[in-house]
Amino acid sequence: MRDAEAMTQEHEASENPAGDELLTVGTASSLIGVSVRTLHHWDHIGLVGPSGRTSTGYRLYSADDVARIHRVLIYRELGFSLTEVGKILDDPSVNESAHLEKQRKLLAERIDHLQQMVCAVDQMMEARAVNKKLTPQEQSEIFGQDWNPEYQREAEERWGDTHQWEQSQQRAAGMSKDDWQRTKAQSDQLNQELAQAARDGIEPGSEQANQLAEQHRASIGQFYDCTHSMQVCLATMYTQDPRFTEYYDTLEPGLADWLYRAVAENARANGVDPDNATWE
Repeated sequence: MRDAEAMTQEHEASENPAGDELLTVGTASSLIGVSVRTLHHWDHIGLVGPSGRTSTGYRLYSADDVARIHRVLIYRELGFSLTEVGKILDDPSVNESAHLEKQRKLLAERIDHLQQMVCAVDQMMEARAVNKKLTPQEQSEIFGQDWNPEYQREAEERWGDTHQWEQSQQRAAGMSKDDWQRTKAQSDQLNQELAQAARDGIEPGSEQANQLAEQHRASIGQFYDCTHSMQVCLATMYTQDPRFTEYYDTLEPGLADWLYRAVAENARANGVDPDNATWE
């Protein structure tokens, strides 16, 4: 029955006499990523109404309607209530361009903070450990107030029975708070250099890419002895674990894949077949 209704809506939408491309509520919902129920609610409260209706009463959304929905989503992401969003969008005295510019600055600051947090997660997962000598207050100071102790438990559950975990625990135990701060700063700098190389189109396997791959391996080697084969396994994880992929691709689109290829080609140059790399 629902399929038949959807076909009816699509058929009637395609015959809209105004010639505009109008979207059914289902199509608009899928395209934008909000539920049909949400669109119905926003229509009911007068926040976003459809520009048209089919002969049978189904909602039809225009390009302008979709643009308004996106604006609503932006303001909702910034923490505004639906009532506040409606006032901003409908009050002619509000300079929306200036308002959006201000909110864009706040979003950029939030993104920068999140990037720092993901970098801390990346560093800790690569290290396979969190220095237990650090107090919760010190961890928060170094890695941000959103640092979650669950990261350590997750790492221990995953790698707690490996030699690398034991080695990283021993090395981390000798690190001071200043050591951790210096290590994080170095990690941030390396990630920026990796992002710039990918942005500049540096070819994996080139001398510059190989040098960066070695710097990356050395950064891991601060915590445990990392062979080229093990580094390939880690780089593979960057492309398979969504958390790593999202972090690297936030620094530069496609960076996770670029880093894997750089590590793989450098490993190949050092006698390791990346397609058959093992944790050894």
